[in-house]
Amino acid sequence: MEKSAAEKRILKLRELINEYRYNYHVLDKSIMSEAAADSLKHELAQLEAEFPELITLDSPTQRVAGKALDKFEKVTHEKRMISLADVFSTAEVLDWISRNEKLIPGGKISEFFTDIKMDGLACSLKYKDGIFVQAVTRGDGLVGEDVTLNVKTIQNIPLKLATSEGQPSSSDTLKAVRPSLWSSEEAVPSEVEVRGEIIIFKKDFEKLKGDFANPRNLAAGSIRQLDPKIAASRPLKFIAYDLVKPNLPTHKEAYEMLRKLGFQTSGEDKVFKGSDTKGLFEYIKELDEYRKGLKFNTDGMVIKINDRKIYDNLGIVGKTPRGAVAYKFPAEEATTVIKDIVISIGRTGAATPVALFEPVSLAGTTVKHASLHNADEIARLDARIGDTVIIYKAGDIIPQVKEVLTSLRPEGTKPFNFEEALKKQYPELEFERPAGEAVYRVKGETSDFILKRAIEYYASKPALNIEGLGEKNVVALVDSGLVKSIADLYKLTVPEVAGLERFAELSASNLVSAIAASKHPSLSKFITALGIRHVGAQTAVSLAKKFGSLDNLINATEEDLLAIPDVGEIVAESILAWFSDEDNVKLLNELHELDVWPEEVKSASLPLEGKSYIVTGTLASMGREEAEDKLRELGATVTSSVTKTTTALIVGEKPGKSKTDKADKLGIPRVSEAEFLKLIGK
Repeated sequence: MEKSAAEKRILKLRELINEYRYNYHVLDKSIMSEAAADSLKHELAQLEAEFPELITLDSPTQRVAGKALDKFEKVTHEKRMISLADVFSTAEVLDWISRNEKLIPGGKISEFFTDIKMDGLACSLKYKDGIFVQAVTRGDGLVGEDVTLNVKTIQNIPLKLATSEGQPSSSDTLKAVRPSLWSSEEAVPSEVEVRGEIIIFKKDFEKLKGDFANPRNLAAGSIRQLDPKIAASRPLKFIAYDLVKPNLPTHKEAYEMLRKLGFQTSGEDKVFKGSDTKGLFEYIKELDEYRKGLKFNTDGMVIKINDRKIYDNLGIVGKTPRGAVAYKFPAEEATTVIKDIVISIGRTGAATPVALFEPVSLAGTTVKHASLHNADEIARLDARIGDTVIIYKAGDIIPQVKEVLTSLRPEGTKPFNFEEALKKQYPELEFERPAGEAVYRVKGETSDFILKRAIEYYASKPALNIEGLGEKNVVALVDSGLVKSIADLYKLTVPEVAGLERFAELSASNLVSAIAASKHPSLSKFITALGIRHVGAQTAVSLAKKFGSLDNLINATEEDLLAIPDVGEIVAESILAWFSDEDNVKLLNELHELDVWPEEVKSASLPLEGKSYIVTGTLASMGREEAEDKLRELGATVTSSVTKTTTALIVGEKPGKSKTDKADKLGIPRVSEAEFLKLIGK
């Protein structure tokens, strides 16, 4: 992204994030899910990392969320209540570890302490000689709100700290709780400060939710009522996650002390050796799998350096501590940008619009597209090319567009004209929208007719060449109801086929055998058989050579497709639309279950296999297309856009400035014409 475009995007992101934060943390209202907000904040942080000169002091990345309300007395925290930096992958965790190990003595972290990340209202509790005296919300991290009377009503908060004898603690009795934590020379502090989250269990929220969007909002709203009776009437819980005073040697010991003093913790805390990152990541995965069964909501896991001296000495960067991060579980909602809207014609002749996205991680998978269903849905969402949208997975499987963030809409966007798009993408076809239906369909063609035509092409010589599946036999199979999709071909039995007028036992047996023999065709033949518009036999060969497997083709991006010489924008859009259509996805899944899947391409190892090049400028020895062909012959990928994965930029006379600038910025090496000729063996 160019700097000018990034600057505009950053300004819009800041405005929307600030609006979200004010509603969420000050007014206790939710204008979008926390997962969607996290996605926007992550995008902002990445843009600011790419363009650090655009960072300002008022950026949401530079402050802790929230602001003290005027209706409660404000209290300054003795030690700041800080937020944690979010990470979204194991790679980001490893980067965090590497950065810290460069700063600590010995260069190795001995232990990690982990706990589940609570989704509630952060609060600090203060005790004097074992007696509860004050509760303060986080506020802006420096100044919070005194909510003592409301918090005092929470049943699981001890008003007197427990000791080993079950009595209120004092300077003497606190020492008895965990004497090994203190040397005899040290004075045992009479002050205790505990931090944690005020939450509501999910089952209790379902009974009380009313107008509240989620348990966190209900918990926060309860604490911020002036009348303590309201808080007392609600089943609030306090889950402790830190012991600020006394400051014990490790986070593990702090948790042990918290529990002995009578505080409830999540019960999910663990310690891992610094060398056991494999165990750490396995636990993250395990926690992600069973978190939906927990009593409370959570969206991640906190990872800290267990040694609190090292943790404290590492200090703070901006508004977050170096010694801890919050690993966010795969989001169930995320934000992304609509790059294009293409229309797919399904097996019934229905025209289905598909939004193509900037790839985004959602619930553990990378999402690049989602169905927009029909023209009415596009109009309802007012979805436009260039819009930022919130997406989610319906039933944890199918990506859907939830909402368009119109405040991030670029200037000059236009409403999507469905009929105009149909004419542009399918100029040779006519469409109609039957009365009472929301879907446009190909005019004059029934779903059975389209199915018959699809099966005929699937079985034709350029495709799978299935002997016995000519026009008349296909008509018989479809009209009988035995075949309602291509996948049904592989379910046919000899007795079923032999029962049709056109067949005898032998011909039925031959047909069923011929169909079974087509289960594992070559990749190029299978791609051809799918009948993707604009993808003929030659293009199918290029796709097979480029991607090697059907899975790779299914997951291809528009940029990947456009890197193929005989694939232009129209062909790329057609391929993306086909693999985005829900009917087609269902068909491929059914075929896979029936063990119908093409073989992967096995090519000989080539010297430039796995490398990616860009040719820019004029070469004296040959034209650019010839140079690109030479590279491809040696196994290289040739693209038109510089990315982090580009191996090198081959530079001739008068190269493109944008390409050389971006390559220099990313540290991509340049290759001269002489070096290029040597590379290709000339």
